[in-house]
Amino acid sequence: MTVHSGALESRPSPHPRAVLLFAATIGVGACLLFQVQFILGKQILPWFGGAPQVWTTCMLFFQLLLLAGYAYAHLLGQIADPRRQRSIHLAALAFAAALLLVRLLLWPSPITPSDAWKPGPGDDPVVAILGLLLFTIGPPFFVLASTGPLLQSWYARCFPGASPYRLYALSNLGSLLGLLSYPFVLEPLLPLAGQGWAWSAGFLVFVLGCGATAVLAGSELPAGQVSPSGHVPSDIQPPSRARRLLWFALAMVASVLLLAVTSQISLEVAVIPFLWMLPLALYLLSFVLCFEYERLYHRGFWIPALLLGGGGTAAIIGIGVHAPMLIQLVVYLLTLFFACVVCHGELVRRRPDPRHLTNFYLTVSAGGAAGGIFTGILAPALFIGLWELPLALFAACALALGCARDSAWPSPLVVRRLGGDLGPVYLRRIAGGFGLVYLLGLAGVLGYQTYIELEGHVVASRGFFGVLRVDTDTGESGELRYRLRHGRITHGIQFTDPDLARQPTTYYGPGSAVGLAIRHHQRRARGEPLRLGFVGLGVGTLATYAAQGDRVRFYEIDPEMVALSSGPAPIFTYLRDCRGSVEVAIGDARINLEREADQGFDVLAIDAFSSDSIPVHLLTVEAVELYLRHLRGPDSVLAIHISNRYLELDPVVRAIARHLGLVTIRIDDAEDNVMVYSSDWMLVVRDPAALAAPEILDTPGRPVPAESTPWPLWTDAYSNLMQVFKG
Repeated sequence: MTVHSGALESRPSPHPRAVLLFAATIGVGACLLFQVQFILGKQILPWFGGAPQVWTTCMLFFQLLLLAGYAYAHLLGQIADPRRQRSIHLAALAFAAALLLVRLLLWPSPITPSDAWKPGPGDDPVVAILGLLLFTIGPPFFVLASTGPLLQSWYARCFPGASPYRLYALSNLGSLLGLLSYPFVLEPLLPLAGQGWAWSAGFLVFVLGCGATAVLAGSELPAGQVSPSGHVPSDIQPPSRARRLLWFALAMVASVLLLAVTSQISLEVAVIPFLWMLPLALYLLSFVLCFEYERLYHRGFWIPALLLGGGGTAAIIGIGVHAPMLIQLVVYLLTLFFACVVCHGELVRRRPDPRHLTNFYLTVSAGGAAGGIFTGILAPALFIGLWELPLALFAACALALGCARDSAWPSPLVVRRLGGDLGPVYLRRIAGGFGLVYLLGLAGVLGYQTYIELEGHVVASRGFFGVLRVDTDTGESGELRYRLRHGRITHGIQFTDPDLARQPTTYYGPGSAVGLAIRHHQRRARGEPLRLGFVGLGVGTLATYAAQGDRVRFYEIDPEMVALSSGPAPIFTYLRDCRGSVEVAIGDARINLEREADQGFDVLAIDAFSSDSIPVHLLTVEAVELYLRHLRGPDSVLAIHISNRYLELDPVVRAIARHLGLVTIRIDDAEDNVMVYSSDWMLVVRDPAALAAPEILDTPGRPVPAESTPWPLWTDAYSNLMQVFKG
């Protein structure tokens, strides 16, 4: 970066207090910028079923508003008169602060909307989330988003010769602090409303600091009116279009990879702030390291590391659910970090003179927003699988190898040690050939994996709530059957043979806890009809347990799931063949149950936790209290399906039951064959007599887990999945 000696002579070094003011304001603003994402993301997550796409949509909103803030900073910086800049930004700060103050008496906190803002059954999730966030936090977030580039521009004007790029590293460090402070400090200590109040107080402090920097910058002379001793640097050519396109591409690829990896690990474990934080923290850490410690980025290390990570990630994608969860997390996160360091390190190598600083940040922000649009809107519409991850992975490796060709790579040291008589030109040709072979191989592996995903499917679709696939197989029995998979998990099968088509299968066999609870319910024994409620439709297998006169109500959030069992020619016919009356409520089960009158269920089964990603909001104290309200009486049974590859949910259910004074037993169905899968269920009742049937009491289950550590009590305010990971 060029430093003009005349600029250094024109004014003294920055005053420490002024530097501290700029640094503190940028740091606080960046911290608030990321904390609010988690606060609102956590609040609205259960409103939309706890789907991984909720966070992706939130990130899309924040990236778009970040782009708007950067554009505002860029345009404001083009105004020659510093006093006009000061006045405009002070007005924006005042408006954002006034908006929060107006909401003091309207909402639980100035940024957390009331339950009246929960979506209705027919609302489009993406539109609803974007509109809610815009109304809730739009103006304050817009002001925060503009802070980094705007204050760096003012800093460069107030203190010529002092590099403003270190403030960018400080901004990302503040963002990282905001990330880490949420799951480890803010979330455990305060309920959502308390978090909103704490954030709002911090924002008002930020407004005062930012206003002070605006006043300081506004006291500068307008452009072109420098003092007689001042120095006006010579004109510097603006960045070329090709250079700006490369900025854009590097930022976009890093953004897509961030969101794709976040979606992938959320699908594998759970949609929780802690797992949102890990990829985002690595993404921000790469900014901090690359912009603050420029020499840390050495192509000879980071590009090979990325290529190794790309190969490992391709292998993990192919292995799928058979790979241990810890291995998956390590590979995905390390590859993301390597890719972000390469992308952001290349950005640092190509950053412009500070006179074009806001243009640089605007282009980088546009690339990030484009990545959010691609991942949040275009990919779900264009792809029937989570293909943005392999695409972004390939693009990152291709960009890295392409950037390496414009400099001496391999390094002169490597050339001297390995080159011998070959010389650097031949070694670089060999490296280029290796890179081409690597990219072709990576493309082949990822393409083959995509082909395998599509092979043999009857139906394949992707919506807001995930990827659904229906295929056919014959299993060990030779009988043809349809199989539904949501992501990588089988959610039900049905045989085409009429004699088998009405039999309960998979996790819902006659020996499962839910099957026992329905077949041996006290009202069933007296010949009375039952009112059955099921949270989670799947293929509708549980409808097989309904008898003549029974009423069955399913709760299913995904309309595409419902479509597979509906209409004149459904693929799965369990609902059509049900002997009782069937109704399906579309939308988040908890929101529907909150809005409905008491249903009087005799058995209510919560079947939403068998996927690798679980909706935590359906397994909290408040959720179970809601379920109890909808049970008919003391003989009613709450059945909770806890089969899960990675999480041990038994202690969570027991802690809630003990907290509410309920009785619970666990029943494990060990049968595992072509018809029925092994399953783990827990039955929760008010009165132990409801479980007195010998068929229930004599069914083996695991012993009560020891309380070497207290059983985790999950509430709407706080839940920690780290406590229930299986060893």
